[in-house]
Amino acid sequence: MKLSVWTYEGPPHVGAIRVATGMEKVHLVLHAPQGDTYADLLFTMIERRNHRPPVTYTTFQARDLGSDTASLFKKACIEAYERFKPELLLVGASCTAELIQDDPGGLAETLGLPVPVVALELPSYQRKENFGADETFFQIVKTLSRPLERTSEITCNLIGPTALGFRHRDDVLEMTKLLNSMGITVNVCAPYGATPKDIELISQAHFNVLMYPETGEMACRYLERTYSQPFTKTVPIGVGAISDFVKEVSEIVEINTSDANTYSQLPWYSASVDSTYLTSKRVFIFGDGTHAMTAARIARDEIGFEVVGLGCFNREMARPMRKFAATFGLDALVSDDYLEVEKHIQAIAPELILGTQMERHIGKRLGIPCAVISAPVHVQDFPARYSPQMGPEGANVIFDTWVHPLVMGLEEHLLTMFREDFEFHDEAGPSHHAAHSPEKKNQPQVAEADEVSSENKIIWLTDAEKELKKIPFFVRGKARKNTEKYAENNGFSEISIETLYEAKAHYAR
Repeated sequence: MKLSVWTYEGPPHVGAIRVATGMEKVHLVLHAPQGDTYADLLFTMIERRNHRPPVTYTTFQARDLGSDTASLFKKACIEAYERFKPELLLVGASCTAELIQDDPGGLAETLGLPVPVVALELPSYQRKENFGADETFFQIVKTLSRPLERTSEITCNLIGPTALGFRHRDDVLEMTKLLNSMGITVNVCAPYGATPKDIELISQAHFNVLMYPETGEMACRYLERTYSQPFTKTVPIGVGAISDFVKEVSEIVEINTSDANTYSQLPWYSASVDSTYLTSKRVFIFGDGTHAMTAARIARDEIGFEVVGLGCFNREMARPMRKFAATFGLDALVSDDYLEVEKHIQAIAPELILGTQMERHIGKRLGIPCAVISAPVHVQDFPARYSPQMGPEGANVIFDTWVHPLVMGLEEHLLTMFREDFEFHDEAGPSHHAAHSPEKKNQPQVAEADEVSSENKIIWLTDAEKELKKIPFFVRGKARKNTEKYAENNGFSEISIETLYEAKAHYAR
């Protein structure tokens, strides 16, 4: 049902598709009805892929439920192997197919296919998309990896990037540059861009760089237990985190990392004269746990925002998120209900939202600027340009992305504030063509409708509503809410200019 409205994460089989699509020479056979093929759109439309995901659906229909659906699955497996010749076959069931209790793993095992087959157990009604990706990649690593001697040169694996990930493609490039500047070569990047043969070589690296805990932590912990491969705990998003990451790597492999290229212009931008207006701007941050926590650190320590709200939608990150939020003096909001998130935003009235595609829509409705920092995202957050989040260039991108909504919002406010000026009104021509400016036509004055608060039935008089619009957009909502509360508490049925300023004085005490 939630798929019919907004949802932060899809079911776990979408996570499996993200892993399969990110890899090469891998194919997924999914026991699923026709309707579950909607997942293809996520990759071809949002990520702009030029081919559909490597997934074969059994696409059973209602009339098949009374017959042998198991034979449909086995037939789909054989046809998928013969057509695509993968080096690894993944098999699983969608949320709908899970109800009919066929056993994809057991059925595939009876076929005797000449390639490894990984059976995915994805509890669709208990877990969600990020878990599905994490579990799928873990099972692949568990099946294909084998013990190998370490490489002669210092190498690492990049763990966690997938298809449909937020800026994963560019993060891989940026992390490769950063590690190369430290004298470290990337052995394998997985799942993104890896083949099954690459996974077989994963244990020969000296350590693993866990880029995204949501989709790679289970595999990293397995590699640490099985092959004594340590993995990094710091996600290098933001200047401070980059520095901590470099220090952590130097301790793991015991090398001098003084030549690491960590320079970013974010501190310079943050300290510029015109950026001082950013100081103490109240910001609400929400997304997946990894991006939300790194964003909060950047917001507070590197730009000078005041973090007034923080949370994530993936419950697997609830414990570290709550622990981290406590360092900000906040109670973390852990929820996958966008309506609850919207209610929380309304209550704290931030000046900027850092969130997902969901929060972008919420911000539009509430008149609050928003910058996207995390999946789920739409097509505009898969730009053609190089736009990482990690590493030095990622810090530059983050500053631009976050600040622009505030700057443009301020510009919009100034234009609105001067709209009635004789030089700036909508009918005025260019200032250097003043003699040719169009004359104002005598048009009948249309009275501005008095606004009625649907919540408490308090009437805003026209002059008060006009005065309210002079207040900057990023605090206008809070001013309206406080004024209505003041009027209600004092038994006023109408809000005049006097009431507006009385409320302002009241809450300023």
